[in-house]
Amino acid sequence: MGSVFSAANAKRELKEASPSETCKRQKMSSYTFDEESPRLIPNLPDELSLQILARLPRISYFNVRLVSRKWKATVTGSELYKVRKELGTTEEWLYLLIKVGDNKQQWYAVDPHSRIWQRLPTMPDVSEEEESRKSSSRFWMWNMVEGIRIAEVIRGFLGHKDAFDEMPYCGCAIGAVDGCLYVLGGFCKASTTSSVWRFDPMQNTWGKVTSMSTGRAYCKTGILNNKLYVVGGVSQGQAGLIPLQSAEVFNPSTDTWSDVPSMPFSKAQVMPTVFWADMLKPIATGLTSYMGRLCVPQSLYSWPFFVDVGGEIYDPETNSWIEMPTGMGEGWPARQAGSKLSVVVDGELYAFDPSNSADSGRIKVYDQGEDAWKVVIGKVPIHDSANSESPYLLAGFHGKLHVITKDANHNVAILRADLRNNWDCSSPSTSSTLPSSSTSTSSSSSSHSAAESDAVVWKVVASRDFGKAEFVSCQVIDI
Repeated sequence: MGSVFSAANAKRELKEASPSETCKRQKMSSYTFDEESPRLIPNLPDELSLQILARLPRISYFNVRLVSRKWKATVTGSELYKVRKELGTTEEWLYLLIKVGDNKQQWYAVDPHSRIWQRLPTMPDVSEEEESRKSSSRFWMWNMVEGIRIAEVIRGFLGHKDAFDEMPYCGCAIGAVDGCLYVLGGFCKASTTSSVWRFDPMQNTWGKVTSMSTGRAYCKTGILNNKLYVVGGVSQGQAGLIPLQSAEVFNPSTDTWSDVPSMPFSKAQVMPTVFWADMLKPIATGLTSYMGRLCVPQSLYSWPFFVDVGGEIYDPETNSWIEMPTGMGEGWPARQAGSKLSVVVDGELYAFDPSNSADSGRIKVYDQGEDAWKVVIGKVPIHDSANSESPYLLAGFHGKLHVITKDANHNVAILRADLRNNWDCSSPSTSSTLPSSSTSTSSSSSSHSAAESDAVVWKVVASRDFGKAEFVSCQVIDI
């Protein structure tokens, strides 16, 4: 990732120097750091050197690791990041998964302070690993009528119209816990997989961890007590894809999975007629960790219909599910494909509510006291999302709500919601305004240079041109 830029800089420096100077510099560097001084910084205790390195911006670590083997071992080890946590110098980066070109998925990380994007190493190719297990059961999806129906529902309503056998990780779930990124399940060669891959930002590498007990696609994830929960999704059955009510939890410290009681889907049990109860299939359409519990909005579907039916909440203290409050479940805004897009920022639960217009939406917040959703941002600038399968994402970092969308030039833009009375105090060096042509409902001659909505000003904290890329998911990691 960052080594690409670092290597380029190092190559440029070597090119500018003469061969003799280069040789001399390499000998001095080797002698200074490897032979003369066993310490990170000569004449300083390593404990003090760690204090110094821990105060450097994390983006600089890609260059720091080139100083010597010991420096590389330090910035890729856990001790430095423990010191950063103790000092309060940890940084929140946004990790964005996009789909580009011929059904390829790529990960990028962006540092909101420097606005530098870094491409992550490509996710491992799981097709060969899963081939033997899947070859005997690959025929089931396309030959079973019910399987085809459910597959069309998942591909159409959940916004993934690609053939499952063409894109590894299609329908995968994403989570972030304990400073690492996780990619769970999905489809591989037209079959659901239970594989779990972990990306370690400190090592800048992918590695496989213990698989889930069940192969899942389109499952939902949430974090509680530094553990990764996975609920619902679909899996393969004798008659095709079937929705799952099961749940399980991953403990990163022990690399183990444990069972969680299955979701009751109580609303699905009280359908007015046996006919509808048999036709409509329950499915989890979202998951948010809120107030120490997992909130899972749910829907019933039967091609081509989706019906919202509230949801259920998992309490880890009682290890049980309860029915979601009526106002929360029935009012939870639904995005395209019937899924629920939400995020918790500073203890508040927010959800995106699409409008009938292709270039706007609203943000609602849940009022627990009144059990109701209330509009807090009347207009979110979404530029011409009519032809996009996944036109926006929500994220919360640095204590503020962010929307990931595209601007008028189709560049990916990360927008931060700033209170209007704090706008003048924001630092111009770390953010810029979105052009009015892509965010204002007035004419292009508008005097406003930022998208304004109620008491909010939208500021662009980072942007990049990814061509015709589609959003898949995003996560925030603080290390």
